Amino acid sequence: MTLGRIAFLGSGETSLAGGRIFEALARLTPNMTSGSGPRPLRIAILETPAGFELNASLVAGRVGDFLKTRLQNYKPIIDLIPARKKGTEFSPDNIEVLKPLLQADMIFMGPGSPSYLARQLKDTLAWEIVRARHRQGATLIFASAATISVGQWVLPVYEIYKVGEDVHVKDGLGFFADFGMHVSFVPHWNNAEGGVDLDTSRCFVGMERFEQWRKLTPAENVIVGLDEHSGIIIDFESAICDVHGVSSVTVANSAGTEIYPSGVRFPLSELGDLKLPGTPEEGIRPEVWEMTLTAREEGEDTPSDEVLALLEKRKEARENKDFAASDSLRDQIAELGWTVQDSKEGQKLVKK
Repeated sequence: MTLGRIAFLGSGETSLAGGRIFEALARLTPNMTSGSGPRPLRIAILETPAGFELNASLVAGRVGDFLKTRLQNYKPIIDLIPARKKGTEFSPDNIEVLKPLLQADMIFMGPGSPSYLARQLKDTLAWEIVRARHRQGATLIFASAATISVGQWVLPVYEIYKVGEDVHVKDGLGFFADFGMHVSFVPHWNNAEGGVDLDTSRCFVGMERFEQWRKLTPAENVIVGLDEHSGIIIDFESAICDVHGVSSVTVANSAGTEIYPSGVRFPLSELGDLKLPGTPEEGIRPEVWEMTLTAREEGEDTPSDEVLALLEKRKEARENKDFAASDSLRDQIAELGWTVQDSKEGQKLVKK
């Protein structure tokens, strides 16, 4: 079992600070180097957090456009996953919608509603695939609403801050429960949009209501507060959490509260005692685990759409006797991990 890294952002996934976190993770992705890497970086962006909005694809698309530019040296292939709502054509249980998840090097979820996301992904095929891919080395990145939903307990921000419901707790997706840990996340920890008249810290609900919410969670619940434009990268292999961004990360547990500024590293044990599953696939349906393994193996031996498009352009260049362009396209294909062999029958791709 090779556990991938996980990043949590307090906000600003398309900011300078967020871009640096994405780039740091791209650089650390296995078999990936800037510029002339052996293959493009595959990134899947789930639309689920904002699936209730009419412009859900635009919300995810903005992040995709940002990453195409920010990570251009890694030749990213961006897939938007429209897994918006259970029981519809775009369901998180529809494998046709989810296929790009199976081969993703990075999986991202961001803005939207924490309560909606937790409700729509709980016990779905999409969530099983995300967990399986993480155990096979994929990098997971969560920001804003997704940061809250992935934890053990959800702070229902919209319900409290916008609708005026009493402070209450909702079940989260409990990602870390797979590893014997009970961790909840609160982004926008130091938000100050309310100015001097309104406390909008602790993800807009304010300190008073946040403390009420915290008392409703079990004593073993560890809370990670992420400041604006700040975040952490969790490396399971080294059991280290790296703080990135412009401010800090706060860890509150039964022993007290610690604040870790950007640039500091602290042990993963601060979030609880890590207990690995007995087997890599524990808690995941066997057919889902096998499907992710098979798809990954097939993907490694199948040229991407980008490679096939370049091959077609090279064919046209050779037919036009533009051999300079043909050689340039051959080199571009080589950078993506494939060798072009020419014969009387035509062009043939061979995996490098």
